[in-house]
Amino acid sequence: MRVSEPEVLICGAGAAGLTLAIDLARRNVDFLLVDKAAGPFRGSRGKGIQPRSQEVFEDLGVIDRIVASGGEYPVMRFYTDEGPVDRSFEMSGPTPAEPYHIPLLVPQFLTERCLRERLAELGHAPLYGHELTGIDQDDDGVSARIATPSGERTVRAAYLVGADGGSSFVRKSLDIGFPGRTLGVRAVVADVRADGVSTDAWHRWGEGTDTQVSLCPLYGTDMFQYMGPVPFDVDIDVSAAGLTALFHERTGRTDIVVREVPWASVFSMNARLADTYRIGRVFLTGDAAHVHPPTGGQGLNTGVQDAYNLGWKLAAVLDGAPRSLLDSYERERRPIAEAVLGLSERLLEAARSRFTSRGREVSQLDLGYADSPLTIATPHRDKGPLAGERAPDAPVTGAGGLDTRLFSLFQGPHWTLLGYETDRAAAPAVRKGLHIHTTGPRGDLDDTGGHFRDAYGLAAGQWVLIRPDGYIAAVADLHTIEARLDAVGLRTGGASPGWR
Repeated sequence: MRVSEPEVLICGAGAAGLTLAIDLARRNVDFLLVDKAAGPFRGSRGKGIQPRSQEVFEDLGVIDRIVASGGEYPVMRFYTDEGPVDRSFEMSGPTPAEPYHIPLLVPQFLTERCLRERLAELGHAPLYGHELTGIDQDDDGVSARIATPSGERTVRAAYLVGADGGSSFVRKSLDIGFPGRTLGVRAVVADVRADGVSTDAWHRWGEGTDTQVSLCPLYGTDMFQYMGPVPFDVDIDVSAAGLTALFHERTGRTDIVVREVPWASVFSMNARLADTYRIGRVFLTGDAAHVHPPTGGQGLNTGVQDAYNLGWKLAAVLDGAPRSLLDSYERERRPIAEAVLGLSERLLEAARSRFTSRGREVSQLDLGYADSPLTIATPHRDKGPLAGERAPDAPVTGAGGLDTRLFSLFQGPHWTLLGYETDRAAAPAVRKGLHIHTTGPRGDLDDTGGHFRDAYGLAAGQWVLIRPDGYIAAVADLHTIEARLDAVGLRTGGASPGWR
């Protein structure tokens, strides 16, 4: 079949691949999204949506439908010899600076359905039954061979992104090492319909033992997620009868019966991190770059944020920004994955004891890029977030009198420059891809309740530059900020050159 030429080829239509596709679509980047599976993934596996990912989904325009597809985590009900004990997740409520504090429980197949719907609104859809079979790259692009239902197809793209999971064909084709370790835990996870169990709690038996088993209600469905460790040397019957028998054996509760199993998997838990996230014009993202144990709900979230980091950089380079911008992807995201892997392993170890709880450390709100080449350090700053950290939200009032939020002003594919109590006339010249807002004389914003000031710790006359992915690039003078805008391709004086 003849060669087609999208700017970016994405291999893998899971949460990371879909996130990247949405981000590219809203930036008018031509891409192709392929997946070797016959259709969408239909399991609940990555069911936790952390607060930082909720902020990402707000920016991408899907947060409301994702919230509507699930709900807050239910109370955890531990069944002990002394009777049931209820424990709630320990998360504080939202604040003006952090509007999302509560993790959401949304089955992965519903999260991905929401992302596909958003992608369809932008005029795109995944191509299923399209398997990547070969990769060749040179200085000018990547040639990929794809087996399709109608025969082999060759795709020539400027860049290729492997979002194709833990057994990634892309990673293996590039001979990228994937060191780590098997964690000595094998588990069964299944979506089940069951009788005799309530949906008001996450029911857990045998906590801290090798015979534990749990049933977690999957809001937005009529199912539960069934999960428990299993021996390495035993075949596990994942039929309704088999899972019922295993449950009865472990709990002694014969009043609860599994009657249907729409999806099931038996897997060994691993913690692995790719040696590199990039070779030439080919990148890894999501599980192709790192795999986690399920504890703490970190894997899907880290993959989504990988894609969110990479998308704006690919688009910028394709629109004329220096190619060196792409070097920051691995510099920023690989240390994050390394830290998150450590957290997931610690939580897995803690889960071997009873009544473990999780707090802010799983929210991913405190992860950032202080050491990034894109970050301009902010010395001598004694309050407010530093450059490289997540940009806080804050309620503000527009000059027209309507209430809004900083997150609403950030939403979209642009950079944002905020000036606090400064004359709008002092702002830099308008640039493509930069939105400028100020409080103060002739400003378009009013910091009505002082939330902007409090969230950022700003003094009159200070400026803050916010990246497209919601991180602070600089708290600096305008000369420094304008130099950074030039460096990332946001130049004054007309259209960008559009080279690859």
